Amino acid sequence: MNARRLQAVIPSVAASDGAGVKLRRSLGAGPNQRFDPFLMLDEFFSDDPSDYLAGFPSHPHRGFETVTYMLDGLMRHEDSHGNRGDVGPGDVQWMTAGRGVIHSEMPQQAHGRMRGFQLWINLPSREKMKPAAYREIPSGTIPSVTLGGGGEARVIAGTLEVAGHMATGPIAGLSTEPVYVDLRLPANAAITIPLPAAHNAFLYVYEGDAVVDDDERALPFRAAGLLTPGDGVRLRAGTQGVRLLLLAGKPIGEPVVQYGPFVMNSPREIEQAIIDYQRGVLDAPA
Repeated sequence: MNARRLQAVIPSVAASDGAGVKLRRSLGAGPNQRFDPFLMLDEFFSDDPSDYLAGFPSHPHRGFETVTYMLDGLMRHEDSHGNRGDVGPGDVQWMTAGRGVIHSEMPQQAHGRMRGFQLWINLPSREKMKPAAYREIPSGTIPSVTLGGGGEARVIAGTLEVAGHMATGPIAGLSTEPVYVDLRLPANAAITIPLPAAHNAFLYVYEGDAVVDDDERALPFRAAGLLTPGDGVRLRAGTQGVRLLLLAGKPIGEPVVQYGPFVMNSPREIEQAIIDYQRGVLDAPA
């Protein structure tokens, strides 16, 4: 196996979005901190309702996909295409904005912990104006693989095969062929995970820390670790164990022009998205 190593570490930074929801942003914190096809990764985590109660009122998107993965709490999604659903602990919402959608994500709790992630995945130019789509993935439909030593991997997208155990997530058939795994390893446990050699891949540690391959530099808490090319990755948990996201996708290799919630290939396309939104036709059928 040609094992991947850490090529860069992007510490998350404090940010806010929506109506003032406090979060941590790693990928996407700056225009040069993307990793094709991934545009942005946010982690939200608070026990203080004042950090999240304002939520994410109605706002537009065009040209990419958003993936919301909840660990704790309850968030309600509503959009301009008539979709509505609650995303609770362990659930996933996978939304393809495509040509356009206007949606909101609002907390359905007045106290307690709200914790989860939102990932933005780019779309190739040929798919940026396709019809919007929305899918709810209940926690109970997400397969898991039990790992040696008490570890576990939840497979949201793609296929994971480790030590003779294999699971395929409910999301498949997308052009970027995403792999999305939530991995838990106990203290000092080690694991080798095969990955598609043509994919870009990164890790995000949200509890504990881990070492990649034989690198002496630990991938720290709340940081994204971009991996070098290869066909697999070797991980070793730190002394407190680790929980992390493993994300991989097929690069698109096209120009990225982003203006807030619009991600296209040229400034002219961004201008058109703004015009369409102002005219109230962003989410209209083609």
